[in-house]
Amino acid sequence: MLFSASNVGSNIARLVDWLLAEATAVTSDLAHEEARRNLAMKRGGQAAGLHEQLMLRVEEVPSALFGLPVSLDDKDRPLLCAAIRAKCTHFATGDAGLRPPVSKTVEQVQVGTCWVWRRCWQAKGR
Repeated sequence: MLFSASNVGSNIARLVDWLLAEATAVTSDLAHEEARRNLAMKRGGQAAGLHEQLMLRVEEVPSALFGLPVSLDDKDRPLLCAAIRAKCTHFATGDAGLRPPVSKTVEQVQVGTCWVWRRCWQAKGR
């Protein structure tokens, strides 16, 4: 999500802006590093600067990995574990394994696809 949120005007960027107006956004160090690396490789310096501006508004927490009672993409597992450890209420994923796009609760964290959270955002008239 951080990679897409660094694209000003994208649906994900608007979703993250809405989230930041309503609550605290949290990401893991692993997700932050992956987004920074992908932005530098795919979009160059200007996008990296936009990403760093975004990160000034997002709380970064350490990655974690432990057993989960749900099947989830290997790349998302440490990110969800970090969200659980940070006591987040929601977790957004692009994991196609959560189709149909509904949310599930895992260890008191509501897990959903970006599509689910975008629909919530639109339902609130954003």
